[in-house]
Amino acid sequence: MSKVPLTVQGAQKLREDLQRLKSEDRPRIINAIAEARAHGDLKENAEYHAAKEQQGFVEGRIAEIEAQLSNAQIIDVTALNLNGKVVFGATVDLIDEGSGDEVSYQIVGDLEADIKQGKISVSSPIARALIGKEEGEVAVVKAPAGDREYEIVAVRYV
Repeated sequence: MSKVPLTVQGAQKLREDLQRLKSEDRPRIINAIAEARAHGDLKENAEYHAAKEQQGFVEGRIAEIEAQLSNAQIIDVTALNLNGKVVFGATVDLIDEGSGDEVSYQIVGDLEADIKQGKISVSSPIARALIGKEEGEVAVVKAPAGDREYEIVAVRYV
């Protein structure tokens, strides 16, 4: 299986989620199961079944995060000398040449992409059009509604 790119911030967030699941959620669910068992008959005990279902979800999520972290290639863009080039992890300020709207995106891995937070996947059409370009250049994005042109105003490595 190939490595999946992940920013330092994305890896830190996954580690925090994993720590919370292991140190807070898992013990809470174990206590809920023990308490529900103490109530007697498990066949008709809704609290027990709900706690077991929650336990399955939490254990699955722990396994998923551990697999993601073990399969991640963590890239610290601040440690590289990139001379203003758009690369994975960079935050790019753009102007849509058609509408004049200004937008800012950070190019991240598929696991941490969230358009509401301005994080786009490295495999998205916009990111693919931006990678390798420099400040002042125009990137042409092939969109379903037609080509869109974005001028790169600034490239930041945060």
